[in-house]
Amino acid sequence: MEEARPDTASSSSTRRLRDRVGNLRERLAPHWDRRWVRWIAIGLGGLMAAFFLFWLIFARGLPDAATLLEYEPPLPTIVRDINGQPVHSYARERRVQLQYSDYPPLLIRTYLSAEDKTFFDHHGVDVPGFFGAVFDYVTKIGSGQRARGGSTITQQVAKNLLIGDEYSPTRKVKEMILAYRMEDVLTKQQILELYLNQIFLGRNAYGVQAASRAYFDKDVADLKLHEMAYLAILPKGPANYRPESPTGHERALERRNWALGEMVKNGWITDAQRNEAQAQPLGTVQAHGSGYDARAGGYYMEEVRRRLIERFGEKAEDGPNSVYAGGLWVRSPYDPKMQDLTATALRNGLLRFDAGKGWSGPVGKIDIGRGWRRELAASYVGVDYASWRVAVVISRNSSSAEIGFSDGSTGTLPAGAAQMPYRRAGGPAFNSMKPGDLIVVTGNGSSWALRNVPEVSGGMVVEETHSGRIRAMQGGFDSRLSSYNRATQAMRQPGSTIKPFVYAAALDSGMTPASIIVDGPLCVYQGAGLGQKCFRNFSGGSAGPQTMRWGVEQSRNLMTVRAASQTGMDRVVRTIKAMGIGDYQPYLSFALGAGETTVERMVNAYATLANHGRQMSPKVMDYVQDRHGKVIWPLRWRPCEGCNMANWDGKPMPRFGFEGRQVMNPMTAYQVVHITEGVIQRGTATVLADLKRPLFGKTGTTNGPTNVWFVGGSPDLVAGVYIGYDQPRSLGGWAQGGRIAAPIWKAAMKPVLETMPKTPFVAPAGIRMVTIDRRSGKRVYGVWPTDEPKPAIIWEAFKPESEPRRSIRKEEVAAQEKAAAQRNAVRQGAQRTDSDFLQDQGGIY
Repeated sequence: MEEARPDTASSSSTRRLRDRVGNLRERLAPHWDRRWVRWIAIGLGGLMAAFFLFWLIFARGLPDAATLLEYEPPLPTIVRDINGQPVHSYARERRVQLQYSDYPPLLIRTYLSAEDKTFFDHHGVDVPGFFGAVFDYVTKIGSGQRARGGSTITQQVAKNLLIGDEYSPTRKVKEMILAYRMEDVLTKQQILELYLNQIFLGRNAYGVQAASRAYFDKDVADLKLHEMAYLAILPKGPANYRPESPTGHERALERRNWALGEMVKNGWITDAQRNEAQAQPLGTVQAHGSGYDARAGGYYMEEVRRRLIERFGEKAEDGPNSVYAGGLWVRSPYDPKMQDLTATALRNGLLRFDAGKGWSGPVGKIDIGRGWRRELAASYVGVDYASWRVAVVISRNSSSAEIGFSDGSTGTLPAGAAQMPYRRAGGPAFNSMKPGDLIVVTGNGSSWALRNVPEVSGGMVVEETHSGRIRAMQGGFDSRLSSYNRATQAMRQPGSTIKPFVYAAALDSGMTPASIIVDGPLCVYQGAGLGQKCFRNFSGGSAGPQTMRWGVEQSRNLMTVRAASQTGMDRVVRTIKAMGIGDYQPYLSFALGAGETTVERMVNAYATLANHGRQMSPKVMDYVQDRHGKVIWPLRWRPCEGCNMANWDGKPMPRFGFEGRQVMNPMTAYQVVHITEGVIQRGTATVLADLKRPLFGKTGTTNGPTNVWFVGGSPDLVAGVYIGYDQPRSLGGWAQGGRIAAPIWKAAMKPVLETMPKTPFVAPAGIRMVTIDRRSGKRVYGVWPTDEPKPAIIWEAFKPESEPRRSIRKEEVAAQEKAAAQRNAVRQGAQRTDSDFLQDQGGIY
């Protein structure tokens, strides 16, 4: 066995190191015996230990002051309308960011007098002020009182932006260290700019410009000296100087006058200026919101907010372009006038439908034991219709109820003004009211009268056909009562509004608008699980062989199902999916609107038809800019160079490329539009015929009926509306799309269309316009269509080589017109029945 040997190289190195240390100790030993050497060594060691401890306790982990060079304060997102005017903001901190040069010099001196008069002389810390604050802190230990800060403006910036507002000596030391570092990184002007843009001044105002608007409804450039002085005292504690309370008002005047005196001491104003300013009242305005109409847009602005949050995030932690901190500028196609018309039309339609059905109950409840005014304000329940207001029932006796409003005022609701029956419990509504109920009332002389918010609801969307820009959107009666947007979130069965897309698939499969389809009984075996399904028209009757056009105009279920069956439901549902309506299974019931979709999707699909089959994404935002003006959405957005030139420079004009996707044959899309023009002229939506302009569209009524629809429009604008309960139930047997939804559409769109030229629908290349007999679909020669509502001869649109080859003689046309006139005379002489009406409306869907 071999004996282990030590590592000779390693041991040699160890001996050499030991020898050197020994030699050093021998050389230093004579010096260490000297007392002053030992004291210096101990002092240096203690200093290093103290420095390490100081770093460990105070400086370790402090943020880098250089980050403030890139600091951007949280800013609200501003939405502009179609005209470029700001109409809405999303903000949790009201702030307007200005540059240092934007602040008047006198305003800056006012803040320096009140907060840090030696700001331009110190290097982040005011040493005399610091020791004064230390003395004040020591004297107040154990008293429960908070010592004065003694912080410079630089220290305040460090506290607000970097380390927080913890009350402790440790934080104060950290604050001083950061302030010293900040002075090495930033100029005095940069520090002041951060301070004036960041400081909280009450009324949810962050920064001096926001506070100037909140307290005086002015920009900083328009402030007077006494107003500047008031704003300068607010950083110490805005709640102490609230002008609304007598105590706060008195404190504010005293402190403001003190600040003016400090300005005189600093030589920045004269005695005469101080005396004049001190003689002025505070002059603050009543607290108000952001300056934008909080009611503007309603459901539209909430939809913009949702899509912004989905794309950019909500809070600052979500990214630099978050909705509530990123300072975004959003350009939207929101049209205030069109939105007002849309909202008014839908609300009035809901009120008409709901009239006479009784009171639907309170719109909310609060605990009045916790203070009814505060609880009512915190509920954020409101209503923006006519002179209606939300009130809380404070107390009730046999003859009247005391009600309160969010502004603190009270009123009386007599029992006689609340006698509508309570639809859930029966009896007068007044008897069912309890303290804490939130109700809707309107002025009635010196008292108030009960009003009812409709229980039925609905949604409406107006969209430009060639761009997809949504001009107006209403998702219910009032967004303050319910934020649920029925225009974009409610999934509803579209009923007969789906039929044009079923026929579009049939047209792509070889049918024509003049194809004959049998309006007769149809039963289909759907497999062992579903068995045999038999379809029928609403009236239960049938009309025999008819043209496709007639089937669309009269909304015949049997013809639609037969066309879908002949075309193939696989092809039908592919067409429906391509149009963005929904992804359905290939069952025949979906051809009658049994699937679910939204108003927004249906409107976009109809807009695609009017746009020759080119689909544009529905847009509530044109583009989004960050706080610096750079467009960050759409991602491939680029400006149009030269579009705003005052004079032509002789170079080629700007050209725009095609947008969107071609999802349908342009000729097929035009054929569907041309057919559905007949729905307005002589079909289920003749209530719109008196607008006397080119319009297309389709009514819809779902089984029950639970929903009623109308979707349609002009070559440039398409709108859609549906009415139904949030929890689907029957609207009543008389409810039909042509009777309820179409009049709402008309009320909203008539004022809009009157401002637009009567533009016809333009046929795409390849379409052949042929005169045919409207009832038989046969081609007619030598006879021209007339302007009558139900002419015998009409123009029909055909694809090349698909027009009818058979013809009909003039004599046959005349005979048919005579027979039709005789039938009409008989019908007018007989009393019309419900069945006649339903037959005219067409279909269960």
